[in-house]
Amino acid sequence: MDNKETTQRLLLSKEDTWVRPYFRKYRKLLILVLFLGLLTFFAGSALMFTSGFLISKSASRPWNVLAVYVPIVLTRAFGIGRPLFRYMERLGSHDWVLRMTSDIRLKLYRSLESRAAKSKEEFQTGSILGILAEDIEHIQNLYLRTIFPTLIGLLLYLLIVIGFGVFSIPFALLMLLMLGIIIVILPLASVAVNRARVYRRKQERHILYNQLTDSILGVGDWQYSGRYDEFLVRYNEAEKNVRKEDIKLNKYTRFQDFVIQFVFGLIIVAIFLWAGTYFGAGAKGSLNWVAAFILAVFPLMDAFSPISQGVTELPMYEDSAQRLDSLPVVEVSEEVVETVSFTQPLVNAGIAFEGITFSYREAGKVIFKDFNLMIEPGQTLAVLGKSGTGKTTLSKILRGDLIPQAGRVLIEGKPVSALGEMSRYIGVLNQAPHLFNTSILNNVRLGNLEASDEQVLEAIHQAGLQPVIDKLPAGVNTLVEEGGKRFSGGEQQRIALARILLQDVPIVIIDEPTIGLDPLTERALLETVLSVLKDKTVLWITHHLMSIEQADRVIFIQSGEIMMDDTPQELKATNAHYQHLLSLDYN
Repeated sequence: MDNKETTQRLLLSKEDTWVRPYFRKYRKLLILVLFLGLLTFFAGSALMFTSGFLISKSASRPWNVLAVYVPIVLTRAFGIGRPLFRYMERLGSHDWVLRMTSDIRLKLYRSLESRAAKSKEEFQTGSILGILAEDIEHIQNLYLRTIFPTLIGLLLYLLIVIGFGVFSIPFALLMLLMLGIIIVILPLASVAVNRARVYRRKQERHILYNQLTDSILGVGDWQYSGRYDEFLVRYNEAEKNVRKEDIKLNKYTRFQDFVIQFVFGLIIVAIFLWAGTYFGAGAKGSLNWVAAFILAVFPLMDAFSPISQGVTELPMYEDSAQRLDSLPVVEVSEEVVETVSFTQPLVNAGIAFEGITFSYREAGKVIFKDFNLMIEPGQTLAVLGKSGTGKTTLSKILRGDLIPQAGRVLIEGKPVSALGEMSRYIGVLNQAPHLFNTSILNNVRLGNLEASDEQVLEAIHQAGLQPVIDKLPAGVNTLVEEGGKRFSGGEQQRIALARILLQDVPIVIIDEPTIGLDPLTERALLETVLSVLKDKTVLWITHHLMSIEQADRVIFIQSGEIMMDDTPQELKATNAHYQHLLSLDYN
């Protein structure tokens, strides 16, 4: 693909969904930014033009100050106008870019969220960080460093050639050629020379992101295994490869800057010779225009110099756009926009799984086929089954994190897909709730940011945390530390439980919250959880039967089907398989 095709694919392709749409969406602001940018350089060049004329005219001892009054006024006006237009242009361009990147980030998060269940399979953590940190920045810089300067530079290029054409057609053609070297030939040559280098540097940075995040996430294992030095060697080698490509690109950039400065020098000499000849033959005093034309060229260097460097980075922007275009496009459907809601707040809610068929396409394994399940409002349902039978998958389908290939899920007769934000209806207490490096009070308040301190304290009390709080010098203002490291596993789960109680949702999913806890702590925690959630509809996913008697109903899932379904008391009395499970769990 040549440079022209690259630019067209990146900026003009109708298939592009990450760059091109924002030209249309914010076209009015874009036109304003380009106009202000043009005025900035025009004011700068006009300032030097009038200043040059004023200096030259004043040096010839005018008969009266009134003879230079107009240049004095214009110099002052352009002197004020240049920074004013520059400031307005910067405000406009950054406003434009912030709007655009905000839209892109929102679109990116929706795209990743749509594949949240498979994101870890499809993307390494470092790749996701690369998209979030580097690719978005590259798209942002595409506008600030390439598109805006190039369009403004081309407009100035056109105006300059037309302006010189008014005085002399041959000299205008000469300027067309000499400025064309800076605006057209050098950028294209730069892309041709550096295209492979830019790609290699970006690839090396992706490798560095992946290695760094992978190593840091497992830095403890590196250290414990005595291979910490190997980690440093690998990271330093990856960083060295990035620096190596940077050095090559910087070397070419310095050479390119030298060529630009040299061509500008030739342009200044050409203008000096042309102006001296053109105005030297005119009336007395016409030589004052020579200095004006020469000085007017210098501000234009700031307009034309960035073009070459910006265009050089086009392959990098193209690669970023391709990576973003490879993500799934998620449009907000009418079903989601026009969400339904309940007229009365729900204390608990009935759930219906109707004809659910679901499989993970990558694994080719069917988890559910025409699966049906009804959960009554306020019922605590314990879901048993071996690993991989679909217990957690069932909870993700309920939350809408996974979309079944067939069937539907209803909450109080309304489809989950039309309820909008599921955090209003469903809370989750899982194996590893995340606690933030802030106070207990703030961690619990995440369940409802509008809750008062009294409501937060009540939730803490209901979750059985009061004995723990009473032993802490700072009480509820005690710092939890990142990941809740300051507290035991059972205490972390109680903080998460208090968060759910404050959230006050009608449905709660309990997904193996007692993994890793000793039997006494496990029983105490489950008794608290099931007691305070007795008025909620609870889907309790578990491997074993500790405190199972507190459930209203127990089902056992195997091969995507319900193999047993009854109260724990009835199953204990009549079902041999259930009796066997009880004996294994309590012996």
